[in-house]
Amino acid sequence: MTKTSNSSPPATEPVSRRGLVGRLLAAGVAGLAAFRATDVAAATVAPDGVARVAYHLSDRDKVNFVLGNIENHIKGMGGPDKVRIALVVNGPALLMFSAKDASPDLEHRIDWAGKTGIELGACGNTLDAQKLTVADLLPGFVRVDEGGVVRLAKLQAEGWAYLRP
Repeated sequence: MTKTSNSSPPATEPVSRRGLVGRLLAAGVAGLAAFRATDVAAATVAPDGVARVAYHLSDRDKVNFVLGNIENHIKGMGGPDKVRIALVVNGPALLMFSAKDASPDLEHRIDWAGKTGIELGACGNTLDAQKLTVADLLPGFVRVDEGGVVRLAKLQAEGWAYLRP
């Protein structure tokens, strides 16, 4: 008795029209995805050749982790003149930057961030909800009136890379 195989037909058999359309569609989607990925990667670099990255921080327990990522990012890029970074803080993480409660280490890191040119944005909605002003935060923060998530969406629309560690 001869066994029948469940494998695909040999390459010499003609491909059905539906099979051909499926293969063409898959190839087109793959090509578009590759083109779009290249387009997005290119968009994160401003016309002046400086990469632009927006970091989103909303979790209290990730404050030091994110600040460490930013420091490593700047070092990895070759210095603060090679990358433009915006840190947008909202939600519970913003309370960690309260000037009256911040640790000396955090004060030092934020002072360094400001001197390095990192844009420090505090969500206006979170400030209002917590009954705070930027004057209550460590120096260097600016109020993001439209809200943190709106600011992040605008930065992405302008071609900034978005990271939420």
